[in-house]
Amino acid sequence: MENAGGNLQNFVVPPVEGVAGGGTGYGWNDGGLQCLSSFTGAVDPAKIPSADLLHVWCMPSTTNVGQQEMPRPLEPMSLLAARNERESAQIALRPKVSWGSSGIAGTVQIQCTDLCTSGGDRLVVGQSVTLRRVLPILGVPDALVPLDLPVCQINLLPGETTSIWLSVDVPAGQPPGQYEGQIFITAVRADADSSSNSVAKSEKYQLYRELKNCLDIIEAVNGKPFEEVVERTRSATSTLRRILLSPTFQEYYEENGSSDMMDEDNLTSISIHLKLSVTVWDFTLPSTPSLPAVFGISETVIEDRFGLEHGSEDWYDALDRHFKWLLQYRISPYFCRWGDSMRVLTYTCPWPADHPKSDEYYSDSRLAAYAVPYAPILTCSDTAKDSLRKEVEILKSKSHWQKAYFYLWDEPLNLEQYDLIRSMSSEIRAYAPDARVLTTYYCGPSDAHLGSSTFEAFVKVPNLLRPHTQIFCTSEWVLGNREDLVKDIVAELQPDNGEEWWTYVCMGPSDPHPNWHLGMRGTQHRAVMWRIWKEGSTGFLYWGANCYEKSTVASAEIRFRRGLPPGDGVLFYPGQVFSSSQEPVASARLERILSGMQDIEYLKLYSSRFGREEALTLLEKTGVYLGPERYTLDHTPIDVMRAEIFRTCGS
Repeated sequence: MENAGGNLQNFVVPPVEGVAGGGTGYGWNDGGLQCLSSFTGAVDPAKIPSADLLHVWCMPSTTNVGQQEMPRPLEPMSLLAARNERESAQIALRPKVSWGSSGIAGTVQIQCTDLCTSGGDRLVVGQSVTLRRVLPILGVPDALVPLDLPVCQINLLPGETTSIWLSVDVPAGQPPGQYEGQIFITAVRADADSSSNSVAKSEKYQLYRELKNCLDIIEAVNGKPFEEVVERTRSATSTLRRILLSPTFQEYYEENGSSDMMDEDNLTSISIHLKLSVTVWDFTLPSTPSLPAVFGISETVIEDRFGLEHGSEDWYDALDRHFKWLLQYRISPYFCRWGDSMRVLTYTCPWPADHPKSDEYYSDSRLAAYAVPYAPILTCSDTAKDSLRKEVEILKSKSHWQKAYFYLWDEPLNLEQYDLIRSMSSEIRAYAPDARVLTTYYCGPSDAHLGSSTFEAFVKVPNLLRPHTQIFCTSEWVLGNREDLVKDIVAELQPDNGEEWWTYVCMGPSDPHPNWHLGMRGTQHRAVMWRIWKEGSTGFLYWGANCYEKSTVASAEIRFRRGLPPGDGVLFYPGQVFSSSQEPVASARLERILSGMQDIEYLKLYSSRFGREEALTLLEKTGVYLGPERYTLDHTPIDVMRAEIFRTCGS
C-alpha cells in the first residue's frame, strides 16, 4: 500500500482542523521524550505535579493504541464536526513511575468540562461529550467501555499504555461556532479517595431512615388540611436540609459560587490540562443516511446469551434496545434467524405491521432501509402465508414502503436454491409487484454453465434472478484489486427497471484490502466506506454484528466463531461482560464504520457543489483512497480532505 501521491499544496488545512484525528496537534511524530523525574523519594500524588507521574498525549481515532504504544508530546486537541455528526479521538496515558499499590501503577482521575462558545452555547459533558476506556480483545484495543462523567477514575498498570476514547456528538440543532473546554487529568491516591468517598454502614442506615421519614411525611398529605400540609412540608424540608449539610456531603458544598468536584486550586496546580476545541460548521448531516447500510443482528445469539424466550416481553425489550442503540451508527439494523442451506429469516421490526411499534420503527428518519419478514421461510402453513399477505398489504400503503426490502437467501450456490428464491419472490410480488428482493452472491450457480470463466458466470447471475431480485448484492472479495470490473457488473443491470447494485464484506476480502477484522489498521476499517463510495454501489450489507460463539451466560467472555477471521461478524459486545450495564459496548471498528458513513456525507456534499468527478479527484489527490490496496495508512490525509470540504462548502 502507499499514501496517494499528488501535489497537496492546494489543500491547506485550516487551523481548526489541523489536528482532527492525528495531525501535528496529536504529536504524530517520531520524536523521543525526556522521561527525567523532577523529584526524589516517596511518591505522593497530592504533592507532585501529575505531569511528573504519567505521560498524556493524543492520538487519532484510526490508531490502534496498544499497550506498548510509546509516548508523544501533549498538544491541544482540535476537532472539526458538522451538526448531527460524531467526531472522535483518543487520549493515551502511560505511567512514568508507580504511586499505587496491589499491582497497579496508580489511579488517575479524569474530569471534563462542558465545551462552550464565547456566546454561551455549549456542548454538555456526559451528553454531547463522552469518554470510553479502550479495552483489548485478543490483545487488540477494541472494546469501548463507557466512563462516568464529568469525573471518573481509572487504574493504570506499570509499563502499559491505556487509551481513552473521546467522542463529541454535535446535535442537529447546535449553533455553529468554536467550542472550547478542558480535560483535567490528575494522579490521585486510590486509598485516600476510596476512604473519603465510602460511607459507613451505620451512617447509610441513618440516612435511609431520615430519607424514608421524609417520604412518609409527604406521602401522607393527601386529604389533609392546608395548615397540616404546610407543616409537613416544612418538617420534610428541614430534615432534607440537615442531611445535605451533614459531613457526608461536605465535598459538594458550594463555596464562593464554585461546586467543582475537585478543589479548583488543586486542579490548577498539579493536574495535566488538555485543551479541547471543537469547530462546529454550518452543515448538517442528513438524518437519513445517503447510503442504506443494513447490518444483521442474530436473534438466536440474543436469546441464548440472555436466556430469553422467543416472543416474550423481555425478548421484545432486548430487541428494541439493540435496534435503538444501533441507529446512532447510521446503519439500518435487521434481525435474523438462519435456516437450512443459508436460507435466512430477516426482519427489522419484531412487531407485526398492524402494531403501533411498526410505524414507530419504519418511520424513523434514521432508518434508511428495513427488512420485511417472509414468514413461510420457517413454515409453509396457510396461517403463515396469510400473515405474509397481511404484512405486505399494510406496509405497501405506507409512505415508508420505499424503504422496504426482502432478504430471503444468503449466497445461493446451485439452481435448486435459485428456484426457491424465484418461488418465494413470486409469492411476494403477487401481493406487491413493486416489492424489492435482495440477494447476496459471490459466484454463479455451480451446476449451470453461464460462461467460460468463474467471473463471467458471476456477472450473468442477474439473468437467472430477474425479475425475482431487484437488489443484486455482490461480495467485494470478487473484485480483488480490479476496480475496473465494476463496469462489467453494472452493465448487466437494468436500473430503469428498479435494479440496484449493492456490495458486502464478510470473511473476505482479507488484508490488505478494507474490511473490519480485528487487528486491521484503523484506516483499513474506515476505508470500507471509501471503497463503496468510489465504486458507486447504492447500498451495503453486513451479515452480522453480534455473531460470537454461543453462550448461555450474559457476562461470559466473548469468543469469536471458529473458522472466521477474528472480529468477523462481531461489531459490538454485551455490556454485561464489562459491567452491570445492559447497554451494548461498541467496538472501535463500529466507531470507524460511523466515521466512514459520515465521510460519505461529506463527499456527497462536495459532489453536489462540484460534481462527482471532482469529489473523486479530491479523494485521490488528498491521498485518502485510490483503490483497495492504495489508501492512507496515516490519519492526516483524512483531516486534509475534510478540511478542504469545510473550506470550499462551509460558506
